[in-house]
Amino acid sequence: MSDMDPGTLITVITILVSGFGMVLGAITPAIAEGRAVEKALESMARQPDSAGDLRTTLLIAMALLESTAIYVLLVILILLFANPLLDRFFS
Repeated sequence: MSDMDPGTLITVITILVSGFGMVLGAITPAIAEGRAVEKALESMARQPDSAGDLRTTLLIAMALLESTAIYVLLVILILLFANPLLDRFFS
């Protein structure tokens, strides 16, 4: 790796960091969504009268949690295909 030019080195590091970031960016919201569904189903089982309100709140929470994963994907796609580091340091 020491014989690579700096542009290639930054590209390789960006790809590795992007892969790690996507893993974390997908796992974390998935775990949070699973826990939210678990708690909502427990609450619905305990109090069936409030199932409609809980369902609405759950859907809003799921949309917000999923938007986190979409933002991570957006940042990673920018790093992969429009890497600002290459233009800034190696023009």
